[in-house]
Amino acid sequence: MKNSLKLALAFTVSVLTMACNENKNQEKLISDRNELSQIFPKGEKGSEDLFTGNAYNIGLVDADSTLTTAVGNVYFEPGARSNWHSHPAGQILIITDGVGYHQIEGQPIEIIKKGSVVKCPPNVRHWHGASADVGLQQLYIVTNTEKGIVNWEEAVTDEQYSINKK
Repeated sequence: MKNSLKLALAFTVSVLTMACNENKNQEKLISDRNELSQIFPKGEKGSEDLFTGNAYNIGLVDADSTLTTAVGNVYFEPGARSNWHSHPAGQILIITDGVGYHQIEGQPIEIIKKGSVVKCPPNVRHWHGASADVGLQQLYIVTNTEKGIVNWEEAVTDEQYSINKK
């Protein structure tokens, strides 16, 4: 009887140890996901008039009359997001790391992550940014810049940010 009790106790301790190690592994995975791999410099902090939370932008290709295209990188810390805005000629987003959200006005929020490509149609209100727990890094491409680059509007409210994300 004593041996079976010792065996049961050893088994229980073993299972609890494995469960604790699994929990630590999960915490490390979550921690690792919060540290994004930066391809480009972080850039300058975006204006509080245009972003909620901490978002950083760096231009990579300035618009000119030959290419008529602007390209840049935006790094959103967890919870950061753009205001509602539109682009006269549209916009393409290429997500290079992290997890975030994109929403076209009147449609559900779309989850975006590393490898996602998003087309924002011309003159359509939308916003994008990081998830609440994980940052987001994106390349943006704005073509036909002779038509204009961006029209900024009001901030995305916390209520709008949290609706239909999952």
